Amino acid sequence: MRPPVRVSPAEARRFLRRAHALDSRLPDTASALERHAYVQMDPLNVCGRMHDHILRNRVAGYREGDLIRHIHGDGARPGPPPGGRVAFEHHHPATHILAAFPLEAWPHLQCAMRERARRRNAWMGRLTPRERELSERIFATIEAEGPVGPEALADPRKGWRVWGAASLAKATLQKLFFHGRILIAGRQAHRRLYDLPERVLPAEVLARPASGPAEAARWMAIARLRQHRLAALRREEVALVEDVAHPVHVDGCPTLHCLSEDLALFEDGGRDDGRGPQALLLAPLDPIIYDRRLTRLLWGFDYAWEAYTPAAKRKRGYYALPVLAGTEIVGHVDLRADRYRGRLVVLSRSVRRGHRTAPAVGELSRFLGLRSRARG
Repeated sequence: MRPPVRVSPAEARRFLRRAHALDSRLPDTASALERHAYVQMDPLNVCGRMHDHILRNRVAGYREGDLIRHIHGDGARPGPPPGGRVAFEHHHPATHILAAFPLEAWPHLQCAMRERARRRNAWMGRLTPRERELSERIFATIEAEGPVGPEALADPRKGWRVWGAASLAKATLQKLFFHGRILIAGRQAHRRLYDLPERVLPAEVLARPASGPAEAARWMAIARLRQHRLAALRREEVALVEDVAHPVHVDGCPTLHCLSEDLALFEDGGRDDGRGPQALLLAPLDPIIYDRRLTRLLWGFDYAWEAYTPAAKRKRGYYALPVLAGTEIVGHVDLRADRYRGRLVVLSRSVRRGHRTAPAVGELSRFLGLRSRARG
């Protein structure tokens, strides 16, 4: 086993800034997808969408909605962007979050797709008899009319519900998508339009053999390191990636691992990087702080995204954005975009003394095409 790199928490945090391209932005969205293996997506748009928050801090010149345009083109009609499709949307095999993936991920996702189709689960598992019946109609409609959404498959048996408030049509489409039998071909006003895989992905991608369980597990472990750049791996994951990963010991943390290709980023660890203490507003589920336990141990910041937490139990706010200044997380700002009045509203803010957030809030408001009255 290779001897671990031993670094201080401050050096580890400085490494993470560099590894996450927060000090030297990437040239385009494709580079970000390649670097991080995938980008988590979320439909909530309180003060911008999750994936746009993640990428605007990493990609030079990134504009709101660029990830969707990268995947699906300009959105005028379902289909690939000019030059052909280079990415697609699907669910992560382990966490089941929706994410944008580069095309090379497709073979590695299919093992999880097959497993979902066999299990009992109302959200993503095997089809019920009613859903199997409707799926035949879905495929016939797609064949005849092209990409469809649930509204094009009105269920004559109104009032039927499967899970939550989802209609039978929506639930069936969602399961077929989880199983890889249909894919998101485009979006209209951010509503999904589904089509057959052969109409979405290039033929050469579909022709690649699916990964077996061991190969898919190795891909997921490497993707985890690419996503977070410094992560606590399980023992079985370490065995899968020991040829491309390196152990890292940080005081007060469990043994972590990084990609061997990132080791050089620990060099010159005693100096501040890039923008220094200028504040950045992080996405609530930014990959640099996604692991709540590691964020607490390494950054001294106990943060949980509270969008789905009952209002009475929230500590920071519905969509509070953590504030990163240099190698410290110094607080949060809870924001809401008032699109009707064209302004970005600061609902609450708690930031360590000596740190200003107004420039970061102003930058976000300009990104969203809004005005801001942020102070301090």
